[in-house]
Amino acid sequence: MLDRRQVLAALGTTALSALASNAVLAAASIKPDDASALLVIDVQNCFLPGGSLAVKEGEQVVPVINKIAKAFSNVVMTQDWHTPGHVSFASVHSGKKPFETIDLPYGKQVLWPDHCVQGTDGAALSKDLSIPQAELIIRKGFHKDVDSYSAFLEADGKTSTGLAGYLKGRKIKRVFVAGLATDFCVAWTALDARKAGFEVYVVEDACRGIDTQGSLAKAWADMARAGVKRIQSGDIAVSA
Repeated sequence: MLDRRQVLAALGTTALSALASNAVLAAASIKPDDASALLVIDVQNCFLPGGSLAVKEGEQVVPVINKIAKAFSNVVMTQDWHTPGHVSFASVHSGKKPFETIDLPYGKQVLWPDHCVQGTDGAALSKDLSIPQAELIIRKGFHKDVDSYSAFLEADGKTSTGLAGYLKGRKIKRVFVAGLATDFCVAWTALDARKAGFEVYVVEDACRGIDTQGSLAKAWADMARAGVKRIQSGDIAVSA
């Protein structure tokens, strides 16, 4: 049986361990600096409730993104910006339905409902986003014959949006990715950011996925293999 001194010693050790744990957690809080950028991916009306390609719970990312954006002096936003009759639309391919896949010259293409057509309300960014310091909007998917999920490269894997050069020109070394949808535009952006040499974090609770045919689990696995860090919004230090 433990005597009183042993019990007190054990309690003291437990208390010290708890304090040490809290200190580690506090130290692990990520403080974005001038070499950090937040990439806000496709928070557009078509992907929100009532949109033609609504992502389940997509609207829930908006307040989270607004909150973490306060920690960043560098913010880039993206917009899907498709032509009418875009090659990625199921309506363009006779007998095909949304979420089926076809082969195109650049590889497998998921077919989507018509969405984010240039100049339409569906293509507009959510009116509830509040990021006045955002300094650049990248529009993607505007070439009629090739889709574009990533903020860095179109789906052919070679046509650049210019984002990597822009970020490197501003001496950005790490990027934080949030928005819609986790398993497509967010994941492709994160993977291409890694290929471009950036340290990459995906803010999980600031994203939502489509998850068609296991795409969400695959996206997280692919990102983990590439060295993308999976974090929560609470891991980012935001000034009150």
